[in-house]
Amino acid sequence: MLDFGFDKIALIGAVALIVIGPEKLPRVARTVGTLLGKAQRYVADVKAEVNRSIELEELQKMKSQFQTAVNDVEQSVRQEVDSATQALNDTWSDATGTSHDYGLASLAPEYRHPKKNWRLKRGATPLWFKQKAGVRRHTQSGAARVARFRPPGLNR
Repeated sequence: MLDFGFDKIALIGAVALIVIGPEKLPRVARTVGTLLGKAQRYVADVKAEVNRSIELEELQKMKSQFQTAVNDVEQSVRQEVDSATQALNDTWSDATGTSHDYGLASLAPEYRHPKKNWRLKRGATPLWFKQKAGVRRHTQSGAARVARFRPPGLNR
């Protein structure tokens, strides 16, 4: 950046006062101030954008390093599991005297969904018994219930 001291700024102000004149100097100073403010905001925006792009590149680099580390760990775990499975199969075949390839998946039972519809209400009591016993199956308002069970012959 440019380094202006107080003496240089005073000299520029005196030359501007002589060249521009005292009537137009406040308006020119205001315009120059707004232009300098816009320039500073533009420079700050450019700096912020550059910093964001640098941070984004660093994050992408860290992500790729993390992904390679995860892949390496996954490969090593998979190799260990495969070697343990092979050793288990060898031991099993030696113990039983057969050469079948039993994997770990065949040893564990497979989960099967019960295929029940839990939303469907299933009762043990038959409908004909509920109707005969007078069990309420539907919701009724109090007035409807009174009207339903009012003895015949009583009128309002």
